[in-house]
Amino acid sequence: MITASISAAQIRATLDILRAGGLRGHERVVLWLGPARGGPNRICEVFEPEQETAKDYFRLPPRSMSALMTRLRTGRLKVVAQIHTHPGRAYHSDVDAEWAIVRHVGALSLVLPRFASSTTLENFQEQVMTYECAPDGTWVLVANTGPQARLEITA
Repeated sequence: MITASISAAQIRATLDILRAGGLRGHERVVLWLGPARGGPNRICEVFEPEQETAKDYFRLPPRSMSALMTRLRTGRLKVVAQIHTHPGRAYHSDVDAEWAIVRHVGALSLVLPRFASSTTLENFQEQVMTYECAPDGTWVLVANTGPQARLEITA
C-alpha cells in the first residue's frame, strides 16, 4: 500500500524549510520529487519552490511553476507529494483542494499543524495528516501507520 518512501534525512530537511516559514508566521510548502517512471515512488529530492506566503496561504507564482516544470522535465521527475503547514490544526481545507499542486490519482498531500513548530522526526507520523488524491479528484484521509500507510520513512 506504500505510495512513497522517504528518508529520515529528507523529513528533517522538509521540517527545516517548513519551520523557517513558520518563524515568520507564514504557511510554507515543500514538494517531494521522485522518478517519473519505474517502481515505487522513492523520494529523491526535497524541492522548495519559490512561493508567496502569508499566515493562511501559500501560492506558487507563474515563474515558480515554470521553474518546477523545467526541473521535472530535465530531471525526469514527478511530484509525488506536497507537504505544507497550517497555523492551527492540520487538515486538508477546501482551499488546499482547490489550489493543490499535485492532482494525479495516488498523489499525496500532507499537512502539518502549527507551522511544524513542534514536529520532529520522532512525532512526524503522529502530527501529519496525510491525504491521497482519489480517482474522482477528492482528497481522502489515509493512514500514516500500519498496513494501510501510504508513506514509509527509511533510515
